[in-house]
Amino acid sequence: MIDDQPPAAPDAFEANRRYLGSVAYRLLGSFTDAEDVLQDAWLRWQAADRSTVADPRAFLTTVVTRLCYDQLGSARARREAYYGEWLPEPAVSYADGPDTPADLAERGESVSLALLAVLEQLSPAERAAFVLHDVFAVGFEEIGASLDRSADAARQLASRARRRVKDGSRRGGGTGTAEHRQAVEAFAAASSRGDILALMEVLDPDVVWHSDGGGIVRAGVRPIHGADRVSRMVAGLVAKWFTPDTAIGHALVNGEPGLVWYDRAGGTVGGVLAFTVTDGRITEAYVVVNPEKLGRISPVTAP
Repeated sequence: MIDDQPPAAPDAFEANRRYLGSVAYRLLGSFTDAEDVLQDAWLRWQAADRSTVADPRAFLTTVVTRLCYDQLGSARARREAYYGEWLPEPAVSYADGPDTPADLAERGESVSLALLAVLEQLSPAERAAFVLHDVFAVGFEEIGASLDRSADAARQLASRARRRVKDGSRRGGGTGTAEHRQAVEAFAAASSRGDILALMEVLDPDVVWHSDGGGIVRAGVRPIHGADRVSRMVAGLVAKWFTPDTAIGHALVNGEPGLVWYDRAGGTVGGVLAFTVTDGRITEAYVVVNPEKLGRISPVTAP
């Protein structure tokens, strides 16, 4: 006998898992923490009375937001005690095609590593309101419900966060992808040669170099300022640590052109670099070498 019944609709949580993971990652800056939130949210979804849930996606967004909101306070305390500078966990992709409408709906607007670092300066409520509204286009009524605030209060939180993000991002950004990629390629070529003069040409005179080794891998404890210091530091690192098996590959880091370096022999990723570019020059570099933040990243197939 042929079963002509339509297939069962996917569970609402599974249908929205990628979207919920994107929300959690942008709120927390950590895939590991985001996965913990998703697990807790799934348990709450299983225990929920589905008959009272009119909009599963909105319900689950509220659950994830509240769980992230609770985590942000303790996360800030941990990050203040972190060895050196804490940077968000990078999202690395080797695809270079345009996002489809489905991709945009599931992942929201692209959030660079630099912007995620700036979001660390916001209060948990400001960060939630900004991410939900400006990245995922969630309405203020829904944001207010997630934060136990009125819609007007949520609107004010997002507005305040937007101003603080703008103040914290005044060193640049907004460069077109082609110009951004050209600067990254010039940096990669100069770095691989240890060419200080070529590095000076692609670095803004007031460039700032941020690095995160987590106390596991040697990295600067504080940001390094200035093209001269940064170029000499990069050339020194290449001379000391890069071997014939070290490869530098191009990648999209949080949606923007960046670099991944890895060991050809062992296939181990050693670091990820993201950049802010203005007027063809690098104004900020964000370098993640903490192995605990690189475990999910595969080496690029061709350097």
